[in-house]
Amino acid sequence: MSAGTPEYTRSSGNVFADLGLPESDELLAKAALANQIASIVSHRHLTQVETGRVLGTGQPKVSELLAGKLDGFSIERLIRYLNALDRDVQIVVTPKPRSRDHATVRVIGKSRSPRCGTGFSPPARRGGGGYRREPLRAPRQALHLRRRPVRPANVNRADDS
Repeated sequence: MSAGTPEYTRSSGNVFADLGLPESDELLAKAALANQIASIVSHRHLTQVETGRVLGTGQPKVSELLAGKLDGFSIERLIRYLNALDRDVQIVVTPKPRSRDHATVRVIGKSRSPRCGTGFSPPARRGGGGYRREPLRAPRQALHLRRRPVRPANVNRADDS
């Protein structure tokens, strides 16, 4: 290869397998299920506390889930979370094609977020920060707040002299 051409390896479609991790199909399935959950949470504009109430778990677990830290989550638990979010989960078993060396586990789902594929990507961030911890505030007019004119501190008023 020439010095100006970067070297790369074509992906197998499973980043966990490409990295040589054990049980890569299970890791990819967990990531895809977590991605579905994150997509639903984002679409519903739920806070982590609200999400925890819906899922029957605490905010710290929701934070780990949405951050993609999936070590403490089984596939069964993620399926229960999807059911709690009013999603049906279907498990379909099919014969492996002869063209493939081994059988695989895949998650196929309809996601509300266009960014959601088979890999994990957390919901879009708002305001440059992390996940929202509280609901967005209502527009200024709805709160009946008035803007008061701000007077510069270093300007002397005529009656101050």
